[in-house]
Amino acid sequence: MASSATIRSEIYDREERKQQYQAHIRGLNAYERHKKFLKDYVRFYGKGKSVEVKLPVKTDHDTLREGYRFIRSEEDDLNPSWEQRLVKRYYDKLFKEFCIADMSRYKTGKMGLRWRTEKEVMSGKGQFMCGSKQCDEKDGLASYEVNFSYHEAGEDKQALVKLVACERCSEKLYYKRRKEGEKSDSKEKKKHKRKRNRSSSEDDTDEEERRKGKKGKSKSVGSDDREGKDDENFDEYMEGMFPGKG
Repeated sequence: MASSATIRSEIYDREERKQQYQAHIRGLNAYERHKKFLKDYVRFYGKGKSVEVKLPVKTDHDTLREGYRFIRSEEDDLNPSWEQRLVKRYYDKLFKEFCIADMSRYKTGKMGLRWRTEKEVMSGKGQFMCGSKQCDEKDGLASYEVNFSYHEAGEDKQALVKLVACERCSEKLYYKRRKEGEKSDSKEKKKHKRKRNRSSSEDDTDEEERRKGKKGKSKSVGSDDREGKDDENFDEYMEGMFPGKG
């Protein structure tokens, strides 16, 4: 029979392990607890077979990506779900005066815009430093109002926002529009040139026809002149044959 000291020691060890286990469980989030309970269940009741179950995990970051709106509406704020509360809490922390731009694809006319974070406001990024994500220029800055067209939550939306950019990056803002304008001007010049050449060719043809017409009339006049002289000679001939009375 076990002594009372041994029994007390076993009870103490069991309680200590229980407390350690509970402390460990409390330190886990809901998904990690679920995985541990499932693993423990398989270990004790699954005949020693290790089963690794992989379930889709939706993190807070995923929730923010799904529920985030560049500009929230009143309907968004009225949604009582914890996901929308989380998104709104993040949205309220953003500074929505100036934007940060991703200009890596500016040649295609596509540009990403987002609001500034507290860290960027503290560093002056986007206000006292170029708002382009890829540029930290501090000189030659200017503020621009950008008509931001974007697709969000299955809808096409527009918003007029402010962006501070240096001279080099400001050219990227209107790069595609400028190129399209140059291309349109080039097409218009070519069209005007073709029209001018066609008109010049038609004028040359008309001038050639007029010259030919003048030559034909000159020949006809010459023929009439010769006929007139022949008539005069004929009259003199007739007078010689039938002299008048003296």
